Amino acid sequence: MKTEVFVNTFPLLSTASPQTIEWLLNIATEHNYPSRRAVLMEDAWGNAVYFIVSGWVKVRRTKGEESVAIAILGRGDFFGEMAVLDESPRSTDIISLSQVKLLSVSRERFIQILFKDPQLHHRMLQLMVRRVRQINLRLQMRLSPPAVKLAHTLVSLADNYGQESDSGKKILNIPLKDLAEVTEITLDETTKIMEKLQEKGWINIDPANNTIDLINYKQIVVLATKL
Repeated sequence: MKTEVFVNTFPLLSTASPQTIEWLLNIATEHNYPSRRAVLMEDAWGNAVYFIVSGWVKVRRTKGEESVAIAILGRGDFFGEMAVLDESPRSTDIISLSQVKLLSVSRERFIQILFKDPQLHHRMLQLMVRRVRQINLRLQMRLSPPAVKLAHTLVSLADNYGQESDSGKKILNIPLKDLAEVTEITLDETTKIMEKLQEKGWINIDPANNTIDLINYKQIVVLATKL
């Protein structure tokens, strides 16, 4: 991957020095996974930081035999940094939702990079704080109507990982069960709301390409802000 493409893909690296970028590219290991494959199991956390070059994954919390999707990540995001920094065991897995390409940097080398590049260190702190704010917003929305919560999830996914298209914004056709769990509403509510949005012409689900087109994106944003 070229240096310029690497920087443009990952917001985390927007303030990193050219030397840091070159070093990351030289030491990173590439991984490719098909859809619905366990990318990282809970007992492997803490070994490396992973960068999503392409594709979508879900973060899944497992307790006993039950598992729940708690987040969905896409191109340009990263995971594994918390376990690297605090060295604590994790109870979450990473599962691919589509074909995924990742780059990994070992724990030791990533920590070296943070010490060498204070701008990268600061940028990581900024993004981690943003994640905390997103969690706080989700907590504030717990009493919001299911349609508002689901619209917020769709907008968040589109803003963070979506692609611009002629009809609006395009995201992965995420399984309804995962969409429901991340939004913290029932599967039945999710199914009915998605059907309603499709009937209104606000979204179009394209099974052939495994995508959801947010056609009336502005209206979905309006719905998502009705806290």
